[in-house]
Amino acid sequence: MSSKVNWLINNTHPGALVLQSWLTQNSISPSLVRKYVSSGWLNKIRAGVYFRPESTGKLKPTWVEALNAANEQLALSIHLAGVSSLTHQGLSHYLQLGSEQVWVGCSSKNALPKWFRELDGQNWLFYTSNKLTQTLEKDFITITVNNREVKASTAELAAYEVVNSIGKQISFEHAAELFQGLVNLSPRRVQSILSRSDAVQTNRLFLFLSHYYQHQWAKRLDESQIHLGSGKRQVVSQGSYDERYQITVPVSFMKSKEENQYG
Repeated sequence: MSSKVNWLINNTHPGALVLQSWLTQNSISPSLVRKYVSSGWLNKIRAGVYFRPESTGKLKPTWVEALNAANEQLALSIHLAGVSSLTHQGLSHYLQLGSEQVWVGCSSKNALPKWFRELDGQNWLFYTSNKLTQTLEKDFITITVNNREVKASTAELAAYEVVNSIGKQISFEHAAELFQGLVNLSPRRVQSILSRSDAVQTNRLFLFLSHYYQHQWAKRLDESQIHLGSGKRQVVSQGSYDERYQITVPVSFMKSKEENQYG
């Protein structure tokens, strides 16, 4: 038992979420886990889900621990997405009141375990989209949150996730506010993402906002390689019509005809 306790200590940290399935894979049985719980090495959250406590008893697992446990112990393909990815890369100054709403990119909310979806006190926003024909390894980075490494979308993919959520999880105005600060996106990465996107409206909105804020990287995009479809798209009701991208946007975003000559 002592050697396995040493393994647990060496392979986890105080506050870490620990799943029975992962422990079983590493030769720690449910009966042994019960002994760890009674001895104070682990605290039980719910059936099959534990966390490693520390001496004060005040440390509780956070969404970072949940995300990492799902990724590393269950090998689920999920990541920190959208607004949350931008925020924790220092690219958003939007003040969130109350508990932080954390965007999680996943193929399906229902594919996530119940303990994750119902993590105590956590406000999740589950981002799902099948509009990218594929995601690539280069679409993701590792960032540090609360001294822990977390898999996150790159700034370019996070921007796409935000724009793709306009009218659903986020308002046009909030997305635009975030987009304004994205002055250093990589045109190569943006080109790659938009070229893999089948979301016509999202592609048009992304390009509209990039030119609206006159981001220099937008001038290096080859729009002939981006699926823009045909016909008009109503993004907002009672908005102004943008002829270049054939979308309606809030009236406040339309400049005079002379100013509205995109770069």
